[in-house]
Amino acid sequence: MVGTTRGTVLGRDLAVDLGTASTLVYARGRGVVIDEPSLIALDDAGELLAAGRQAARFAGKVGAHLVAPVHDGVVADFDAAEQMLHRFATAARGRALTRPRMVVAMPSGVTAVEQRVVREVGFQAGARQVEVIEEPMAAAIGAGLPVHEATATMVVDLGCGTTEVALISVGSVAAARSIRTAGAALDRDVAAWLAGEHRLVVDDATAEAVKRTLGSAYLRPTEQYAEVVGRDLDTGAERRVVVGAGGVRSALEGSLRSIVDVVRATLDQAPQRLARDVRDHGVVLTGGTALLAGLDERLQDDLGVPVHVAADPRACVVTGAARCVEQYAALQPLLVPERRRAG
Repeated sequence: MVGTTRGTVLGRDLAVDLGTASTLVYARGRGVVIDEPSLIALDDAGELLAAGRQAARFAGKVGAHLVAPVHDGVVADFDAAEQMLHRFATAARGRALTRPRMVVAMPSGVTAVEQRVVREVGFQAGARQVEVIEEPMAAAIGAGLPVHEATATMVVDLGCGTTEVALISVGSVAAARSIRTAGAALDRDVAAWLAGEHRLVVDDATAEAVKRTLGSAYLRPTEQYAEVVGRDLDTGAERRVVVGAGGVRSALEGSLRSIVDVVRATLDQAPQRLARDVRDHGVVLTGGTALLAGLDERLQDDLGVPVHVAADPRACVVTGAARCVEQYAALQPLLVPERRRAG
């Protein structure tokens, strides 16, 4: 028998939602223990200073460089992603003695090369085995949808970098589409509108705050207003403007229409029997962008099907990946087969 010290476990498998804006890590037996910005800070020599929220504190400091390793749901900087995931995985594992199995969620539209990159990142971060699950499948599991039943269910996972739409039946994806229009695109819409309409330049955090406060996909019963602080586009001086929800909603319209269109296209390509199931039982929204005010109403009106927001939409992907960790033997068939990653 192998002896262990108090508080030490032999192994602690991990589930990872490696997102554009945030990375969530679930540790078996502990729950979600990491929920941090997908960000690292490096010094001039390229050495890691910090990851996540601690990295954000280095913004603007001399000798520190911030790197966001994930763009549109896929790894854009291998070395930065490896350093970030290694730091997060080490913290999540605690005093575990053995290398973990790691289940990583990725967008369904990624290439085999992108899947291999994530697998290698996981190995370099300390995993003994790396499995990949498609984000919409993980989101459906996390939302409690009956993915193994013959009755079809549709999930729309709206993250920061991508919107993933999948029609799932009997444990497989019957129809799916993915677009790189989601939360970050909506933030850019707000920033572009403020610059064009009000000659005001704002940073990403301000644009996101305006979206959260005033943004909506559906006409609100009363108009809301908020003061926004930014930099005057012409003079560079700080300036404050008051903006209304109606203007923000108009700024989001183009991206919202793209999201509606990709859901409609996925439904249109589905076999008639499965599409009928969706029209009877509805669509479930997951991901942080699902919390945009009125998005469920907008989709319901435009598509003519019931639309529901998952109870904890932001956590659905990591929760679904976590269930694959906890019930690996039973749910392994839902993971991306090795041959697809090796292609």
